Amino acid sequence: MMLKKTYTVQEAISKLEYYCAYQERCHQEVRQKLQAMAMIPEAIDVVMVHLIDHNYLNEARFAKAFVRGKFNIKHWGRNRLTLELKKRAISKVNINEALAEIEETQYIEVFNGLAEKKVNTIREINVFKKRKKFIDYFLYRGWESHLIYEKAYELIK
Repeated sequence: MMLKKTYTVQEAISKLEYYCAYQERCHQEVRQKLQAMAMIPEAIDVVMVHLIDHNYLNEARFAKAFVRGKFNIKHWGRNRLTLELKKRAISKVNINEALAEIEETQYIEVFNGLAEKKVNTIREINVFKKRKKFIDYFLYRGWESHLIYEKAYELIK
């Protein structure tokens, strides 16, 4: 039988400093990591406070980095971004602040570019089915429905 390795608070702090420095993390991820390390709740609190005080953990910075990355790389819309941040227990204020960093013109440009590309990849003769595939694709990625429907009827006739 294997015994689970135990960590002192100091070992946990240095391990999690590295964990947070490597990539932006949300509070929830760090707390789960500490629980997985079999730390007691009091020790978890001590480590969390240390990471926040030394700026390894910053929820606003995490939210902004998350939004920037998922928007630029995965091309997620605002609805999906909001949902994913809520899943990670990020506050409404931080979510709104992070979403505000996406410029409206860039947002629309990205959407229009994706829409043009997607229309050409859908292999469907039936106009209604083609529109449905187009709409489902963008709804899943969290784009606003008014944008999607407008574009679907503009591009698919």
